[in-house]
Amino acid sequence: MEDLVARALAVHARTQEARRGSSAGLASPGGPVPTSVRTLIGVAGEPGGGKSTVAAAVVEGLTRVGVRAVVVPMDGFHLAGATLARLGRLDRKGAIDTFDADGYLALLERLRSRSGTVWAPEYVRGVEESIGGAVEVDPSVEVVVSEGNYLLAELTPWPAVRATFDEVWFVDTPAERRRRWLVARHVRFGMTPGAAEAWAAGPDEANARLVRATRARADVVVDAGRLWPDA
Repeated sequence: MEDLVARALAVHARTQEARRGSSAGLASPGGPVPTSVRTLIGVAGEPGGGKSTVAAAVVEGLTRVGVRAVVVPMDGFHLAGATLARLGRLDRKGAIDTFDADGYLALLERLRSRSGTVWAPEYVRGVEESIGGAVEVDPSVEVVVSEGNYLLAELTPWPAVRATFDEVWFVDTPAERRRRWLVARHVRFGMTPGAAEAWAAGPDEANARLVRATRARADVVVDAGRLWPDA
């Protein structure tokens, strides 16, 4: 994981230097060069593949070396269960069309600036709903790491989402291990083992196929088999 923290630090240094250079021409003679723009790093990957673990570990590593960072998950933009039921999509929760992608894009664009505090939503698995204003991103935060399935998807507006990030990584996890982790997570949050197996093999696997096809568009592929060899 230290390699990923080092990568994040390099991305942050590179993007901040580039912005200082591009802003220098806009600054008044003798005045300060604006530096109030955040670094955004995306972590994509299939359902249950360890994205949130990677994102949290990178933020922890950045914080340890004095870089203020926070995780803002894409999952906060799940449509509400009642909305999915009305749309007839409750049985496909987690599919690409069951997220407020435009809302997520708008949040990322706000997060670019460090001019004020931004409150982001968070998906709470215990209640299977998103909670608004749960994640605070104050102006001191230098790096936002956002993880989610569809950051590299080609359907509109996902290419615009991709463009907001300085870099996007893809967590590549062996299929059997990912399925095992998914089933365990579903059971932990209330599904019976049979229902968990069925959901992992059905909706989760359909989503995974779409996400897997986006792997080649990542800046970095993270080999989860090497990251967690004994998991």
